[in-house]
Amino acid sequence: MLHLNINDEISTLKAVVLGTAESCGPVPTAEEAYDPKSLEHILAGTYPVEKDMVREMSAFVEVLTKYGVEVFRPDVLKDCNQIFSRDIAFVIENKLIKANILPDREKEFEAILHVLEYIDPAHILHPPEAVHVEGGDVMPWNDYIFVGTYTAADYPEHITARTNAEAVAFLTQQFPHKTVKAFELRKSKNARENALHLDCCFQPLGKGKAILHKNGFLVESEYQWLVDFFGKENVFEITSDEMYAMFSNVFSISPEVVVSERTFTRLNNWLREQGFVVEEIPYAEISKQEGLLRCSTLPLVRA
Repeated sequence: MLHLNINDEISTLKAVVLGTAESCGPVPTAEEAYDPKSLEHILAGTYPVEKDMVREMSAFVEVLTKYGVEVFRPDVLKDCNQIFSRDIAFVIENKLIKANILPDREKEFEAILHVLEYIDPAHILHPPEAVHVEGGDVMPWNDYIFVGTYTAADYPEHITARTNAEAVAFLTQQFPHKTVKAFELRKSKNARENALHLDCCFQPLGKGKAILHKNGFLVESEYQWLVDFFGKENVFEITSDEMYAMFSNVFSISPEVVVSERTFTRLNNWLREQGFVVEEIPYAEISKQEGLLRCSTLPLVRA
């Protein structure tokens, strides 16, 4: 049995589901794009190819294995993009919450049923249909659950709006002893302005540090709350170009060890100055789909 345990983003990782790039299918059409960054690359003819993404994910597996993490992979579905396992489910404490995601992606959840067999069914939550939520918007952080949302009236018109007000209410009800803190995110058809998920503009790290991008937040006071929470001196503020490159979507294996993209020079240098061990891997092709390291992972157990 797997005893789920996730209370934050940084405790020592013991078990994780990492997505797969195998058999991810042909290049989508412009109409099939889920996000503005993928659309840009589809139109430009620079959409990533499978062999490059498989190579990038293998590098990630290597790092996780090096630190003794048990790595589960989804069953490979033919011609299906299964890279971003964070979208399909997430764990808070000892509960796995199935994300209500875009209907086209339902079969991605079925591809991890062999992992769910190790989990007590009573600990797997299926939110009601009205609850829209994806794991990229949900961050357990000790006594808090940080949630990225979009609650404006035009929510249904944004394919980039993934987590709604009902999700905030659902999480509040399920975890009454925690403070659910919601942040309105900027949704845009412009990939340099769009915060697809909370982890596209914010990431808490070990040592009391955090990565933030101010323009990803619609409400300045909510952004400021995070700055005050971590302390200005502990925040690494990223530019819109850096948000576009997914600088905030790194992944902590422990409070001291961060996996990052090898081209994130400014960030990686800063992390090392703060005393982190930075495991640099190639992940730039995967980032063309507006997701990076955190998006590819579904942590199950942290010590």
